Amino acid sequence: MESRTAQSPRRTALVVGASGIAGSAIVEQLTATPGWEVLALSRTPVPGSSARHIGADLRSPEDLTTALAGERPTHVFFTAWSRQDTEAQNIEVNAGMLRHLLAALEHAPVEHVALMTGLKHYLGPFEAYGRGDMPDTPFLEDEPRLPVDNFYYAQEDELWAAADRQGFRWSVHRAHTVIGHAVGNAMNMGLTLAVQAAICRETGRRFVFPGSEVQWNSLTDMTDGPLLAEHMVWAATTETAGNAAYNVVDGDVFRWRRMWPALAGYFGLEWEGYRGAPRPLEEQMRGAEDVWARIAERHGLVEPDLARVASWWHTDADLGRPIEVLADMSRSRLAGFTGYRRTQDCFTALFDRYRAEHVIP
Repeated sequence: MESRTAQSPRRTALVVGASGIAGSAIVEQLTATPGWEVLALSRTPVPGSSARHIGADLRSPEDLTTALAGERPTHVFFTAWSRQDTEAQNIEVNAGMLRHLLAALEHAPVEHVALMTGLKHYLGPFEAYGRGDMPDTPFLEDEPRLPVDNFYYAQEDELWAAADRQGFRWSVHRAHTVIGHAVGNAMNMGLTLAVQAAICRETGRRFVFPGSEVQWNSLTDMTDGPLLAEHMVWAATTETAGNAAYNVVDGDVFRWRRMWPALAGYFGLEWEGYRGAPRPLEEQMRGAEDVWARIAERHGLVEPDLARVASWWHTDADLGRPIEVLADMSRSRLAGFTGYRRTQDCFTALFDRYRAEHVIP
């Protein structure tokens, strides 16, 4: 299997959403790989990165056209999203951002565009999450779309239309819950659970599982941010991997009833599992802003604002699901992708890094 980077050693990557979990992992991988120039498009620069930062408003076609007029990326990695109040607004804003970005690159020699989406492709959007007839697990990429509005579907349609018009190859990457390194991200279970643990230790509470009985007992999987980055770069640089949608998960499966005690053990906490009903973090952690500010001051942490390190709502949504969620990776395996992670190791490595950077105590 021949890689395009072997044929053309110099490539230019435009990573959109470069300060998020997936985007920053792609930036880290490509800046460490010879032969890549990396452009990082985000609201704020990626800390400590050698990538060249581009600041632009993805919701403004004019701003994007100006910011990208002199750029000539060969590979685009789109990982950005903007949460809206309704799915109709999610479609308008998020599909629009992708459309504006690709239109602003019509002059560029784009070879491949990799789009990150997720398993809400199979589960439905937040406002219809886990309701109605969903495909059986493990989810397969060729399942028909659900009969509901979904901004992932709208983004795919924009991607395919631009590919037909501009002649580039494409890939879609449907990740499960992504854990990885980022601060200020709206969907960051890894950091959220670490912050929950720190608050539990500070207040003498047990580390209480917030989710449903089904999530506690069923098999599940997750996606490590660096693995997602490997997957997106693999699809973008492997001739036989283009023009397809792929599920991307770590490759292992686990049950939270085994994972939760392991995470509690890392933090030296007593724990409680599911007991009769979900106990959401939004309720458990209500009013904890001052507790976190006190922890941050005493330990010299870099971010005293609780809202920038914990996304209770997102972790509650993931762990509160009343259904089993698993994704099949056969399409990627058969196409040659061999990346694998053990999810427990991903959690502990992430916690170690956050501690070293003084994000958590």
